Amino acid sequence: MATLVLQIPDESLVSKVKQACKMLVGVTSVKVQKPAKEKTRIYDPETGEYMNDRAVRDIEQALDDAKHGRLTTYNSVDEFFKEMGL
Repeated sequence: MATLVLQIPDESLVSKVKQACKMLVGVTSVKVQKPAKEKTRIYDPETGEYMNDRAVRDIEQALDDAKHGRLTTYNSVDEFFKEMGL
């Protein structure tokens, strides 16, 4: 069995295309699936960036730092908190 995917930009044509597809010889089922909503992106006006993009970039940087041995170690949690200003 094969699956054929159609993208119909005009919502008003969907039902007509669905009916037409049902009339084709050999078509066993026709399903309509609406596109998934886009994920919400949070904009930070202070930096001019989207937070999701910044988070991905920060994670990529952290992985690159770890890969190349650019790590910071602390002798205790208290030392870490002090360094972080907490």
